[in-house]
Amino acid sequence: MDNKHIPARPLDGITVVSLEHAIAAPFCSRQLADLGARVIKIERPAVGDFARAYDTRTNGLASHFVWANRSKESLALDVKKPGGDVVLETLLAKADVLIQNLAPGAAARMGLSFQALHERYPQLIVCDISGYGAGGPYEHKKAYDLLIQSEGGFLSVTGGAGEDELAKAGCSIADISAGMYAYSGILSALLLRGKTGQGSHVEVSMLESLVEWMGYPLYYAYEGAPPPPRAGAAHSTIYPYGPFPVSDGEVVMLGLQNEREWALFCQCVLEQPHLLEDERFNSNTQRSTHRQALRQIIVGAFDRLGTAEVIARLDAAPIANAKVNDMQAVWQHPQLQARQRWVQVGSPNGNLPALLPPAANSAFTPRMDPIPSLGEHNETILAELGYSHGAIDDLKAEGAI
Repeated sequence: MDNKHIPARPLDGITVVSLEHAIAAPFCSRQLADLGARVIKIERPAVGDFARAYDTRTNGLASHFVWANRSKESLALDVKKPGGDVVLETLLAKADVLIQNLAPGAAARMGLSFQALHERYPQLIVCDISGYGAGGPYEHKKAYDLLIQSEGGFLSVTGGAGEDELAKAGCSIADISAGMYAYSGILSALLLRGKTGQGSHVEVSMLESLVEWMGYPLYYAYEGAPPPPRAGAAHSTIYPYGPFPVSDGEVVMLGLQNEREWALFCQCVLEQPHLLEDERFNSNTQRSTHRQALRQIIVGAFDRLGTAEVIARLDAAPIANAKVNDMQAVWQHPQLQARQRWVQVGSPNGNLPALLPPAANSAFTPRMDPIPSLGEHNETILAELGYSHGAIDDLKAEGAI
């Protein structure tokens, strides 16, 4: 298609330089690339982003890396080697955004603090992502996703009721939350720069990002009140809300939110309207208090029904429900298929499926370009910066690229 017929994307013309690894910063910069930004991912020569080596599950590529790094250009650059720092400075002079999630203090030691950069490049937006944020007793503490889930209280309310039944989220929830706040923070900084002409500093900590998501259990436990009990896959304070087995060995997830739905559930799903007169179940508080007795009633009713019949009754009521899908079922999910949410993107090992960004916009199509190999764009980027073949060879000889 002729480029002049491709609708403009919101971040067309925006250049992002990212000193990134793992998940939080790469996930943030990928969202920017989806919206049209040019993202130049700086990686260590020969090694690259260590997430490249997490596994080989996706056509020989790492699953985390495939997910978080499409539509980027990879520049293998050691900024500590002679000439490497000059390449970075030349890039920053033309960039709109710098993102970094290096070890605490590393960027500042390299002269990449916002204060230092703002003097040289007043238009540059700098986004620092860290585990705990600048200042405070935890500033230099190492932070990985599981550790932040622990520090942020997520583990204390997740899992089964037993003392040894703590459970982490099955995905990198702390990294994802930080990446998404960095993404929205950068977008707001770009809007602000449009008004002031000046770049600004966006600072995001994984701890604060996850604690923001913990608002409900925090307020539930306000001023020393007991926290929500761990309830496995069920809701800790609303009942019935969670998984229930059915006769064919599968599990159906359902949820009730109010008394109207409770009445419909008793009448149309359980076909036991007399439960509406039972004082043990006449409010959500009572149902939650007596959840074991109510669970026995529900399981007993479902034990005579298959999955299809239970879901049919729930849909007819209507009561919110869902199947407990595994990953293969999600790949084949009929709703995602019907809405054509999967597309193909390139990679060093062939085409791979990728989910279109969830925020669909009628005015443009998201950028869905290949996942880069390490250093794939070295020659192109350096040539754009004015480096001759000889100068590029010199950088290679110094180990800078």
